[in-house]
Amino acid sequence: MTQPIPAPGLAGWILDHLNLYLSTNGAQGHMWAPLSAPNATPISALLLTTTGRKSGQQYIMPLFYGDNGGSYVIIASKGGAPDHPGWYKNLAAHPEVAVQIKDRKFNAKARTASGAERQKLWDMMAKVFPSYDDYQKKSAGREIPVVVLDPV
Repeated sequence: MTQPIPAPGLAGWILDHLNLYLSTNGAQGHMWAPLSAPNATPISALLLTTTGRKSGQQYIMPLFYGDNGGSYVIIASKGGAPDHPGWYKNLAAHPEVAVQIKDRKFNAKARTASGAERQKLWDMMAKVFPSYDDYQKKSAGREIPVVVLDPV
């Protein structure tokens, strides 16, 4: 098994956030607040490790999450881009993932929510991070996936 590495193409601030989370084993980095909005409510972040669908390499990505009764919810928004993010394509091919929340590490099985469950979880996450609604509007008609991480 390969050592996980940061997902390719991460913006500098995301890579900085990932490195802080990893270097402190989650003591810092779990709660994220934008520097451009110092009065913003901090958002919980987890680390998701997926297996590359082509390479087999393990990639780590920090993502905002919500707690849904023991499962965790993440949004494959890619900022509203017209294509799904690479991490989502990876977990669609290999749904067995690793998750870190603070210093807690566990395996999970990822699944894409649909129908009423998707809408409920979308609404929950849009309250946590309202930009998701803006991302959906600019996504060129792509339905942004809502992913549930069920611990195994």
